Parts: sequence; structure tokens; C-alpha cells
Amino acid sequence: MSLTTAIAIYFLIWWITLFAILPWGVRAQGEGADVAPGTDPGAPVLARIGLRLLWTTLVSGVVFAAVYYTYTRGLVTLEGFLGFLNMPRTSIR
Repeated sequence: MSLTTAIAIYFLIWWITLFAILPWGVRAQGEGADVAPGTDPGAPVLARIGLRLLWTTLVSGVVFAAVYYTYTRGLVTLEGFLGFLNMPRTSIR
């Protein structure tokens, strides 16, 4: 795996993980009694985006390490994946 490919895969994993982590522990203003004037009641009370970015980086690092290990050890191959889908190797060009 080239460095460019590894960076691209890490970026994709990081971005998907960010959207998975964003809703963790969010309390909306509408859940409490203090809705700031001019804001949506669904807006978070405290966004804590820095903490969410840190969690995203940590979780995506673990996921990327698992993907990298799986790729470098050859635990998942194209032939094995195609066999799982019952597709012959000659159907892919």
C-alpha cells in the first residue's frame, strides 16, 4: 500500500467516523428550559467539537490499524471476496 493510498483510506475512515461520533452525548436546547433566542431548539447546548475531533481521530486510528493489518497480512483477498459472492474471477476486467 502506497503512502498516498494509506492517507486516502485513513481520510475516508476518519470522515465516516466523524459522522458516527457527532451525535454521541448531545443534549439539545429544546430538552432543557433554556432555548437561546433566535436559535433552533434542536441545536446542541455544548457542541464540544474539539473533544469529538479527538475521539474521531482515536477511533479512526484503531479502525485504520485493523484495515492495514488485514490488508498487509492478506487476510482478505479479491479471490476470496469474489468466491463469497459466487462470482468468477474472469468477470472482472
